[in-house]
Amino acid sequence: MMLGPAMLFLGAVDARIPQWLRPVLVFGEVPMFYYLLHIPLIHLLAVIVCDARYGQVHWMFESPTVGQFPITPPPGWGFSLPIGCLVWAFVVVVLYPLCRWFASSKQRRSDAWLSYF
Repeated sequence: MMLGPAMLFLGAVDARIPQWLRPVLVFGEVPMFYYLLHIPLIHLLAVIVCDARYGQVHWMFESPTVGQFPITPPPGWGFSLPIGCLVWAFVVVVLYPLCRWFASSKQRRSDAWLSYF
């Protein structure tokens, strides 16, 4: 569902990026940095939601049997696509200032290890 509209949108703005969309270019300047930060953030959010909904999080870290490895989701676990999109938007907004800071750090410095991020 998400890739089709994204590809149509990218095709429409490929020739010239609109002014209101220019801040999004920050994520393209630091893709590995964003990737390495968003996974732990999403997992932290899942633990918080699990604790708030069920009062415990043990099933997020253990399985009762090998057949149910790696996790056994609790009853009623999961969310709809609109909620997933809201979580995605939240993660992007939260990580934007960090990515912007790191992008400006990469421009100021020329350390070799920064080229990987």
